[in-house]
Amino acid sequence: MSRIRPLLTSLGGILKARMLEVPVRLIRNPVAQFLAAGALVVTVIIIATGRLSEQAANDEAVADSLATTQVLARSVAEPAIPRGLVSGDTGAIDRFDRAALERLRVDKVKRIKIWNSEGQIVYSDQTDLIGQRFDLGDDELTVLKHGDSNAAVSDLSRPENRFEIGPDGLLEVYTRVWSPEGEPLLFEVYYSADDVAARKKEIFDAFRPITLGGLVLLLAMTTPLLWVLTRRLAASGRDRERLLHAAVEASAAERRRIARDLHDGVVQDLAGTTFALSAAARTLDVGPDETRKLDEMSGSLRSSMRSLRSLLVEIYPPDLHSHGLTAALDDLVAPAAGDGVQATVEVTHVEDVEDDVVALIWRVAQEAVRNALRHGHPTVLDVFVSGNTDSVVLEVIDNGRGFEPTENATGAHFGLRGLRDLIKEIGGTLDVRSAPGEGTAVRLEVSLP
Repeated sequence: MSRIRPLLTSLGGILKARMLEVPVRLIRNPVAQFLAAGALVVTVIIIATGRLSEQAANDEAVADSLATTQVLARSVAEPAIPRGLVSGDTGAIDRFDRAALERLRVDKVKRIKIWNSEGQIVYSDQTDLIGQRFDLGDDELTVLKHGDSNAAVSDLSRPENRFEIGPDGLLEVYTRVWSPEGEPLLFEVYYSADDVAARKKEIFDAFRPITLGGLVLLLAMTTPLLWVLTRRLAASGRDRERLLHAAVEASAAERRRIARDLHDGVVQDLAGTTFALSAAARTLDVGPDETRKLDEMSGSLRSSMRSLRSLLVEIYPPDLHSHGLTAALDDLVAPAAGDGVQATVEVTHVEDVEDDVVALIWRVAQEAVRNALRHGHPTVLDVFVSGNTDSVVLEVIDNGRGFEPTENATGAHFGLRGLRDLIKEIGGTLDVRSAPGEGTAVRLEVSLP
C-alpha cells in the first residue's frame, strides 16, 4: 500500500498536467481562435441585424396597415358616403352603416371613425361616439389639409378612445376621404397591436434564414481553408525549426572539428617546441646570452599556447554539459584576469538541465562576456547561472561604460540579436539593459519542460 500511494499521486499529477495542456493548446490553436472570433462576430451581427430586421419588419407591418387603410378608404368608404353624413344626418348614417360597415370590418380592423374638419365624429361603428366633438391633433389636421396617410400608436387615455380595449395597445391609421358635398373627412381605422406584431414576426422570420444562413455558410467555407493554411504554416514552422537546428548543429560540428584539429595539431606542436627549447636552454653548452634568448622564446611560445587554448575554449569548450558548465565559464572569463578585470562565476542548481539549454547558456554568456571585454572595458565582470524547477537564468553583469539602448540594433550586441531566434525557438527570453556610464546587464531566461 505504501508503494501504491506514491504511484497514484504521480499518475494523478500527470493526468492533471495533461488536462491542463489541452485547454492551452486549444487556446493557442488558430482554428479555435478563428471559430471563437467568428462566434463573437456572428453573435454581434445577429444582434445588430436582428434589431435592424425588426425595425424593417415593424415599418413593413405599419406600411401594410397604411396600404389596407387606403384601400378601404378609396374602394369602400368614400364611394359609400351619402349626402348628409358630413352634417350628422341620421338617415345618412344608417345608409352608410348598411352599405359599408360589413365590408369595412375586415379581420384586422377593430374600430372605424370618420371625422369632419371641426373635430366631430360623424360616423363610428361605436354609435355612442357619433356626434361627439374632440380636438384633432396636428397630424390629423395635416392629413385633412394635404391628404396622404399617417399611423401612430393609440393613446387609450384620450376620451375619444375610451371604448378601445387592447392589452398591447392599438395602431390607428388615418387618411383623407371626400364627402359628396366636397368636404374633406378624416377616415380613421384602428388595428390590433397583436395583429401588427404577428405581421412583423412573419416578415422578420423571412429575414432570419438569410442572415443566419449566410453567416453559417461563410464560417463553413472559411474554417476548412483556415485549417489547411494553419497546417501548412505549422509544417513550415517545423521545417524552419529543423533547418535552424541543423544549421546550429552544423556550426557546432564545424567548431568542434576546428577546435579538435587545433588541439591535436598546432597546440601539440607548440607544446613540444616549448619543452624542447626549455631542455635545450638547460643542456646545451652555450653562453648566458643564448640561454636567455632560448628562455625568452620558450616563454613566448608558452604565452602563445595559453592564448591558443583560450581561443579553443571560445570556439567550442570541451565536455560542455550541465556538470561542465562551471569549468567552461571559468575558462571563458579567464582572459579577463590578464586585463585586470575582477571576474566572478557562480553556477547553482543546473544539474538536470538538458545539454541544448546548457549550450545556449554558454553561447549567450560567450557573446555577453566578449562584448563586455571588447567594448565595455569593465573592472568587474560577474556571471551568474541559477536554476529551479521551472526555469534556468543566466545573468552577465559588468560595470563598463555601457551604451545607448538604440545601439542594440547595430554594433556591440549584434551577436546577441543573432541568437534571439534560437532563444525563442527553445522557449527563452533575452533582455539587454544598459545606459552610458552605468554598465550592462544581459539576462537570459529559459523555461524548462
